[in-house]
Amino acid sequence: MSKLALEHFLPYRLNRLSSAVSQQFRAVYGPHHDLTVPEWRVLATLAQFGTMTAKAIGRHSSMHKTKVSRAVRALEERRWLTRRESELDRREESLSLTAPGLQAYGEIVPRALAFEAGILAALGPHAESLLRALSLMEERFPVD
Repeated sequence: MSKLALEHFLPYRLNRLSSAVSQQFRAVYGPHHDLTVPEWRVLATLAQFGTMTAKAIGRHSSMHKTKVSRAVRALEERRWLTRRESELDRREESLSLTAPGLQAYGEIVPRALAFEAGILAALGPHAESLLRALSLMEERFPVD
């Protein structure tokens, strides 16, 4: 029987790396705004696209509907987003950020971009190769 060295297995390494980067990135928005990972993803998705349904946010951010729902509720309690009955489907709600939600997002973005720039700088001349490889993998393994 063949054995697999898990620590060298690419899918496992990608998963571990994704978790590690996500947790380190949380230091960018978590302590300042007391956001969870799902809350940040909902906030960022709504800021990027404007009004969306929870289902669309889940698809875009690859989050389970339960996590999206909890994050939406938490952001709504902070008055960072509002719900409005969808004009297309009354069973769904359109979600959008409020002025305080947009302000919080605006405070986080410069730190987020600096975090990304730090990662790319650490990779030096390999950064462009990594970005190309990620694009190829995303084509090969579409998220959705």
